[in-house]
Amino acid sequence: MEVSDIPDGTATTSLPHTASDLRKRPRTIPHVSGSTSETKDPDPGYLVSEPGKSYEDEGNRNEAVIQSANRVANGNDGGDKTENRLDRGTDFAAVKLAYRPSAPAHRRIKESPLSSDAIFRESHAGLLNLCIVVLVAVNSRLIIENLMKYGLLIRTGFWFSSRSLRDWPLLMCCLTLPIFPLAAFIVEKLVQQKYIHEPVVVLLQVIITAAVVLFPVFVILRCDSAVLSGVTLMLFACIVWLKLVSYVHTNYDLRALTKSIEKGDVQPNSLNTDYPCNVSFKSLAYFMVAPTLCYQITYPRTPYIRKGWVVRQFFKFIIFTGVMGFIIEQYINPIVKNSQHPLKGNLLYAIERVLKLSVPNLYVWLCMFYCFFHLWLNILAELLRFGDREFYKDWWNAKTVEEYWRMWNMPVHKWMIRHIYFPCLRNGIPKGAASLIAFLVSAVFHELCIAVPCHMFKLWAFIGIMFQVPLVLITNYLQNKFRNSMVGNMIFWFIFCILGQPMCVLLYYHDLMNRKGRTE
Repeated sequence: MEVSDIPDGTATTSLPHTASDLRKRPRTIPHVSGSTSETKDPDPGYLVSEPGKSYEDEGNRNEAVIQSANRVANGNDGGDKTENRLDRGTDFAAVKLAYRPSAPAHRRIKESPLSSDAIFRESHAGLLNLCIVVLVAVNSRLIIENLMKYGLLIRTGFWFSSRSLRDWPLLMCCLTLPIFPLAAFIVEKLVQQKYIHEPVVVLLQVIITAAVVLFPVFVILRCDSAVLSGVTLMLFACIVWLKLVSYVHTNYDLRALTKSIEKGDVQPNSLNTDYPCNVSFKSLAYFMVAPTLCYQITYPRTPYIRKGWVVRQFFKFIIFTGVMGFIIEQYINPIVKNSQHPLKGNLLYAIERVLKLSVPNLYVWLCMFYCFFHLWLNILAELLRFGDREFYKDWWNAKTVEEYWRMWNMPVHKWMIRHIYFPCLRNGIPKGAASLIAFLVSAVFHELCIAVPCHMFKLWAFIGIMFQVPLVLITNYLQNKFRNSMVGNMIFWFIFCILGQPMCVLLYYHDLMNRKGRTE
């Protein structure tokens, strides 16, 4: 196999003239601009198939030579012309070997990038960029069209109005919520000093934690307050309740652990990081403001506060909060006001309203997630130097509904696992029943946060959360049947975001309007 006819002046030394000579002669890939390493060039002689060798065995070596030839053909051989003249000459030899008509073009079995077996192994960054560009273009057109048709619908009293002044009982109730953690701390201090016995402690703590929720419920139901103010108060009350349950439960377990260690039944180990039980007001105060719902005496801490980073995140928080307000006022409110009760009107009209509401509702929900779980909790963690900032996982890739609930709200998930799920398992309750109890607790608090401020108990939120249980079973079955598929992920996005949330918004809005109409 001759490799003559090399252009004059390209090489200054003689080249091997046969394939066997090429196999014996080691060479290096010429230096390429921007490269920091030097690797051995595959032997060009392997382009000639040997007996007993398949194209698949030779594929990697041949492709390396072809890539080297492509660099020469494209003029990207790099380096100084004088110093690399010899290497360029040998690369031209590689070109002659690689692009002969008899050289095999197909050497291995390969899948198309969009085939079902390869689609999730390929990078789709370009398609993602295309989706973002299309999304920006389409939504920009819709925003301009909406402004031309309706004008600016944002009211001056969106953030603060005269009615907000009439919600001062709710504000006072919110300011009195720290009394309950203080009462729980006093009880824990008394039992640590052995002034009261364990049964009395349990009774007092049950009363205190129940009062955390019942007191705001009583205040909201007694006052004709704005729905947003009531929802805010109920969210604060539920957070305090979750924190207090964790505080009381953890201290109770530490006391039991201390007794077991003193008796010799349990040996101290790395899991007992908070042993012995030391009740400290400082640790309680830090816990009540920390971005976590699980109490422990010490937390992983960062060495310092990044003030510039906090300022940037705070500006992002303001911007995305404004975006949420704009979408709610400009899009969601008109759609909801021009709709009918989805269970009482025309079915096709109800479906049209739900689908039209789904897109702006999804944007608001994603902005809410980004504002609260990413920006606000990270700002709070940075100011308190709180180290564990896994407030969420990649829930958008969840293949089942169960995965979504495990990943989207990590503070609540860790609380549920620590104080509901595993205690149920330790008491002999089956896993399925323990999961059902966890969903039941979540459904009750979702209903309280919406029904109490609306002054009505239609159980739509409760039903929506409990409906997740059959969805968990369905998506788990589909995932087991069609492995490595995203069927469960599509079901999650459709049921939860496209259908579920818009339907709940319409149901609660019309029930609220009907209640106000009857009252007036």
